[in-house]
Amino acid sequence: MSTPELGLPMVVPAPGLPARVRIHEVGARDGLQNEKSTVPTEVKAQFVRRLADAGLTTIEATSFVHPKWVPQLADAEQLFPRVADLPVALPVLVPNERGLDRALALGASRVAVFASATESFAKANLNRTVDEALAMFEPVAARAKASGVHVRGYLSMCFGDPWEGAVPVPQVVRVCRALLDLGCDELSLGDTIGVATPGHVGALLRALNEARIPTDVLGVHFHDTYGQALANTYAALEHGVTTVDASAGGLGGCPYAKSATGNLATEDLVWMLRGLGIDTGVHLDRLVATSAWMAEQLGRPSPSRTVRALSHKEQ
Repeated sequence: MSTPELGLPMVVPAPGLPARVRIHEVGARDGLQNEKSTVPTEVKAQFVRRLADAGLTTIEATSFVHPKWVPQLADAEQLFPRVADLPVALPVLVPNERGLDRALALGASRVAVFASATESFAKANLNRTVDEALAMFEPVAARAKASGVHVRGYLSMCFGDPWEGAVPVPQVVRVCRALLDLGCDELSLGDTIGVATPGHVGALLRALNEARIPTDVLGVHFHDTYGQALANTYAALEHGVTTVDASAGGLGGCPYAKSATGNLATEDLVWMLRGLGIDTGVHLDRLVATSAWMAEQLGRPSPSRTVRALSHKEQ
């Protein structure tokens, strides 16, 4: 790709940042789950394969939720075997024990559960209270761990809720602690409606550390609703976070939070990290080509600024 060959972005490291970041790619699941038109299974499989070829090592493949709730991911049983041979981590979402059964039957070695820091979103997303949802996840996590499966805990609404407004930091810490006590190996802190700012990110991370939740089990998941996703990511990097969720091409939102817009674009993240001299293992040119290809499949331009900028230079 022409721009990187010109030495751009110029690499200027900043002190105190991690040497390497693991990108938890969510484009194939979180990115596509809200699409109104059904994406063919073979297109999804090719998307995952292209992402792996671009150097992404953790690619969330699909979700074993009931097809009624997320019709776009109703083909999980058909999709997962088509990508299971890839030499990358392929986490899948499981909402309950039935979802876990389906995932384990296909040989999934990494699963994720999804909780909420607020009662309103827990009700909207899971039709349960926060504590009822945690109780539902307890046997899921226990059985997964007994099977040698890695468990990730997603926590939505860590920074703001469309019904409740600001979310108190201690409230978020409580649910994080509960997820770890259930057996989660890592947590993803979700800014589901994109309202976080860097100071808020730092305050939450410090509070989690004070509650004896170490930084190395934390990942961050930012939405770019107010254009803050990269700034918030930088704040997390300054704190030592080394796992960042992102979605190829900036795809995605949340079907249960109408004010949620797209995820942080993986390409925009890689551009920033490359300029900071932080290793990701991602080939930016291949990733841009993949997102441009997926944008064609979806029939609309990619929302990623980096995809638009580099794709334009190639024309």
